[in-house]
Amino acid sequence: MDVATPWIATAVALVLLASIASVGLGVFRIPEPRAAAFALVRAALQLGVLSVILTGIVSDPLWVGVGLFVMYAAAVATAARRVGGSVSALALSMAIGPLTVMAIVFVTGAIEFSPRYVLAIGGIVIGNTMTIAILTQRIFRTSVHDHWDEVEGWLALGATARRSTLELGRRAIHTALMPSVDQTRTTGIVVLPGAFVGAIFAGASPLEAGRFQLVVLACILAAGVLTAVTLTRLTGAIALRPLP
Repeated sequence: MDVATPWIATAVALVLLASIASVGLGVFRIPEPRAAAFALVRAALQLGVLSVILTGIVSDPLWVGVGLFVMYAAAVATAARRVGGSVSALALSMAIGPLTVMAIVFVTGAIEFSPRYVLAIGGIVIGNTMTIAILTQRIFRTSVHDHWDEVEGWLALGATARRSTLELGRRAIHTALMPSVDQTRTTGIVVLPGAFVGAIFAGASPLEAGRFQLVVLACILAAGVLTAVTLTRLTGAIALRPLP
């Protein structure tokens, strides 16, 4: 087979899939119908650059650390654009989760402490942490706005601003974690996770790939909980009704 053939086929498939996404959004008049296509183009460019960079840094601890920091900074910046509010609260909460779970899996020896595994685990956890942080904050702020009469009632009774939004924060965390919990619950039945497939493609046995995936799922859940709880705790003292 010609070396260029898979790349041409990939390009054709991507164009068709991006077109389906854009047309589907446009037909139903969803805001920013071209966002999916633009996101796919950006992902292709970023993955291309990342593939070139990783070839040179995957075995170098220093550059792996730099790479993870860049991922983390980009995740915080993306979350800040999506939800606004305190960047410092986002940065702190999105650091606590990944750092804690990575320390546990590498100190216990569940995953080999090497640059490539640090990069793999770190990248997966940071990405999922970003999503959970965005969902938590958006759901929480929307809930506070929609239930402002309830919050004002607590404030009128003398409750602190943090206490008046406590129950709404709990519901927001529960809802934000649902996708991760459901993905973990249905792994192997409905979902065939990327880390599992990647490990098999890399030559690992199915049992070893399953062990690796299980650790990854546990990391995502634990980091998500730590991030969501910390973020809600840091931003829960709301005394003025947030914008919708």
